[in-house]
Amino acid sequence: MGAIHLPRRPLQVRRPPEPAGFLTRGATISYRYETGRADFSDLAGGFVLKAVPGFPGFPVRLASEVFQRAAQLCGAAERVTLWDPCCGSGYLLSTIGLLHRQRLAAVFGTDADPDALGVAASNLRMLSRDGLLERRRELAGMAERHGKNSHQAAVDAADRLIAGLPSEPGPRTGTAVANAFDPEQTAAALGGRAPDIVCTDVPYGDQVGWSGAPDDPIPALIRSIAEVVPPSAVIAVTCRARKVPLGDGIRAAERLKVGHRSVALVPASRIER
Repeated sequence: MGAIHLPRRPLQVRRPPEPAGFLTRGATISYRYETGRADFSDLAGGFVLKAVPGFPGFPVRLASEVFQRAAQLCGAAERVTLWDPCCGSGYLLSTIGLLHRQRLAAVFGTDADPDALGVAASNLRMLSRDGLLERRRELAGMAERHGKNSHQAAVDAADRLIAGLPSEPGPRTGTAVANAFDPEQTAAALGGRAPDIVCTDVPYGDQVGWSGAPDDPIPALIRSIAEVVPPSAVIAVTCRARKVPLGDGIRAAERLKVGHRSVALVPASRIER
């Protein structure tokens, strides 16, 4: 295993050099923020952060890029509330939370699968020093019992993550069971929270399937989300496809394609009712 470390300096959301503007329909642009070669191996799923079989991971560099784009688009000057309505194990939320902890007031995940949410809650707890220390003790016990190099490497990674945490308290975190296609159920799960940024990696013919989805799930999901977030919110949807299908009346401000994943960033205000 190669060297593993989290960048020592917390990543900051910064304004891009060119005007953000709204792009023409279908426009695709490359990395703007995460242009360096930082090593994010300490954040690999199943290493320090816990993984759930059948729930795919998410590229850490892309997660950071999408969050920074969404933060710039929503124009929030203060800390933001981040929500994933299809959070699964909470891996996407947790990686963003660890990399951009100083930018987050709250991180919240909902999903229709209560078993996955148990793991999501454990991962989100690691956005706090106490949570990471608790996970380190668990990993150290595994290393002592089994004597595997991989367990000790995970302990070392946890130490680096702990050392890299800013001193101020982390964001509030929470999880709840909710069907993302049911705005009334989702609003109840959010409990009055007003997400500024929505980031989600949706099932799209790969390892995970939809539960109770309509015929055009992604446009339906975006419209459902738009009913429970402020008009100023930005909805970032990722799927494994050539292009995120948005449907009529939904316009992306930006699009990005990296590998097999496509991303569309949609301001809630740009969704026709």
